Amino acid sequence: MDPLDLVNLTALMERTAGRAEVRIGLIDGPVLLSHPDLSTASVREVPGKVAGACSRADSLACSHGTFVAGVLASRRGSTGPAICPDCTLLVRPIFAEAADGNGSMPSATAAELAAAIVETVDAGARVLNLSAALVQTGASGEKDLKASLDYAAKRGAIAIAAAGNQGTVGSSAITAHPGVIPVAACDKQGNPFAQTNLGRSIARRGLSAPGDAISSLGTDGKPRSFSGTSAAAPFVTGAIALLWSEFPAASAAYVKYAVTSTSVSRRGNTIVPPLINAWAAFQFMASRGNGGQSQ
Repeated sequence: MDPLDLVNLTALMERTAGRAEVRIGLIDGPVLLSHPDLSTASVREVPGKVAGACSRADSLACSHGTFVAGVLASRRGSTGPAICPDCTLLVRPIFAEAADGNGSMPSATAAELAAAIVETVDAGARVLNLSAALVQTGASGEKDLKASLDYAAKRGAIAIAAAGNQGTVGSSAITAHPGVIPVAACDKQGNPFAQTNLGRSIARRGLSAPGDAISSLGTDGKPRSFSGTSAAAPFVTGAIALLWSEFPAASAAYVKYAVTSTSVSRRGNTIVPPLINAWAAFQFMASRGNGGQSQ
């Protein structure tokens, strides 16, 4: 099944391509801004230690950031899912570019991620997409992360975080935070992807989204296929951005409630989060007349 159809995003995408006022914070690697399928996207750089535009297209950091940007903001009709191309993408990289080396995924420290969260929220992001592998967390790093995620929640931003691809059961300092929607990856039938992390807190507050051989923008002129929770998270981020585009006055708490309460399966004594149902979330908000703005 088409991954967009699997989570009922197609109908919502036919209704809207997003609004520029809805700003998505992409905290990831740098993005190949010269890619022709991103040329019409509203992309802004949030200044940081790492430049927003790729300096070497062969780096894993550039490839990862460009892939996720393509899921969210590539032009409609491109190889990327192109969920919300008319939203504004705020690029705040935390992954430094380097040679491919041994092929390991790029990573960042907890302090680097915490700083990026605060700076991106200050730049106006309403939704944060976090697909970060962390090193050097420790007690101090966890304290920094909690403070930054608390700050995002107080400012009315929704943080979406990839659950991770270690195939373990449990949570992290990010996915355990009450203000975060953790995202597990599912296969083409909606079942948990083999490598996705799962857990009770992930199942209680999180969602599942497509993460099996997702196609999006590559950095070598060809489409790239990628699997895992980094590919799944932007499906949830994009759905929330479209909902906020349709109901711009809705509160963060109400949008989160609409997305998490209308999922395909019920929550119970499980470690597997339910599959997001984007169209059901839209119908839920629309049935309230004003989209729940007063909530």
